[in-house]
Amino acid sequence: MVVTEAAPAVTARAKVKGGGLGRFILWRALLIIPTVFILVTMVFLLMRTLGNPISASVGDRLPPAELAKRVAEAGYDRPLIVQYLEYLGQIFTGNFGVTFSDRRPVTEVLVTFGAATLELAVYTLIVALVVGIPLGILAAYYRDRGPDAVLRVFAIFTYATPVFFSGLIMKLIFGVWLGWFPVSGRASIATELQLQTLANPSGIYLIDAIRTGSLANVGDVLSHAVLPALTLGMMTAGIFLRLVRTNMIGTIGREYIDSGRSRGVGEYRLATKHAFRPALIPIITVIGLQIAMLLGGAVLTETTFEWKGLGFQLAHYLSARDFVAVQGIVALLAVIVALSNFIVDVVAALIDPRVRY
Repeated sequence: MVVTEAAPAVTARAKVKGGGLGRFILWRALLIIPTVFILVTMVFLLMRTLGNPISASVGDRLPPAELAKRVAEAGYDRPLIVQYLEYLGQIFTGNFGVTFSDRRPVTEVLVTFGAATLELAVYTLIVALVVGIPLGILAAYYRDRGPDAVLRVFAIFTYATPVFFSGLIMKLIFGVWLGWFPVSGRASIATELQLQTLANPSGIYLIDAIRTGSLANVGDVLSHAVLPALTLGMMTAGIFLRLVRTNMIGTIGREYIDSGRSRGVGEYRLATKHAFRPALIPIITVIGLQIAMLLGGAVLTETTFEWKGLGFQLAHYLSARDFVAVQGIVALLAVIVALSNFIVDVVAALIDPRVRY
């Protein structure tokens, strides 16, 4: 009888738990809509404060009559609210317009160069996690001792150094002086020519290089990615280092850690298994926040290393005053940030049920 009565209670608790997770995911998914809406609206209004895109990009090179004709043909002489509603309608249908500087569909620009930025972001996160998390655990283990002090200074230095400055130093030391790595581009000319011969290339050079079946191509692509990934990844690694250290110190002092130590559990296992997992939740949350910083840093990093991604193109279109292209790229980056934060929230809720409520 006891077992029969207890089983429904366990089932009910499981349903409540599952319902909590389902409601949490649904609520976070619904929040994406107003978030993206607000960001896209802000981008539109900020671009319009500089005037209409045609006047901003080619206004100083056209006679007034020709300029007024082009503005009228594009519809930029209509009321702002009408332009805004039309802009929203275009976005919902996946139409971001056509660039003024090179007459390319903005969607084509996003697809062509978005893969490069995605590839760099993945390399950057790998560097940040591989460097930041182990060093953060090490700093917490040697709290207030020599290694901890050195690592804390290292974290401050990597985070505080401007990305463009650290990129130039990387190029000078490892590219010019030592000659270990290439200083620009995503691959050598020979490798890019081979990648272009592939049917339906992905745009992610590492995947396409693997598809060629040539280890030389794979090595060439990876060697070009080292300096950009280190430049952007070390900045994020400094943040992870300090965050892991702070949270590890908080969990190492818990009673269950002392209890495990009294039972003879080794210090390495206590640090890497028992203390690290509770400290992982804030790290996962911060990863979502770092996505926006990575995308912002990608503009400077890609420009420094001539890594032709969205950041590189954004700088190009800004200099050309092509605000239609800028508007489309920034809108896409806003969507990526919103989706990344949603994924991070869901992962955090799966690891720690307390996040759901």
